[in-house]
Amino acid sequence: MHAYVATVCRDMDAEALRVGGTADYLHIVATLPRTISQAQMIEAVKTTSSKWIKRLGPKYRRFYWQRGYAAFSVGFNQLHAVLDYVSHPEEHHRSRTFQEEYRNFLQSAADCLLLLRRKLQFRARSLPFTAH
Repeated sequence: MHAYVATVCRDMDAEALRVGGTADYLHIVATLPRTISQAQMIEAVKTTSSKWIKRLGPKYRRFYWQRGYAAFSVGFNQLHAVLDYVSHPEEHHRSRTFQEEYRNFLQSAADCLLLLRRKLQFRARSLPFTAH
């Protein structure tokens, strides 16, 4: 599956830097060409890979991807850590499941956004003028 998904990415002019995951989920670290959106890329990956896997045999005929997806930008400074994470999913999920890790990640992101919002509100209140 991983090699097939990398090929689908390449066919869309996206460079698949790493594809990994387990039986439950798939991680794709790829460049996104200017000519397509994230949604278009994910739709193409899901559609073509689903058709491909169903042709592998009767036991895969009921295969389907879950609805939705998550997509994140990765800065160059974090790229090595993300590639390592995608390459070794079993190691990262020994102490907690992917679902638990994902929920914690989303909660941390929400906490950061709330903190940023509070800081911005405080700074706006302390401006010496009032915008009309």
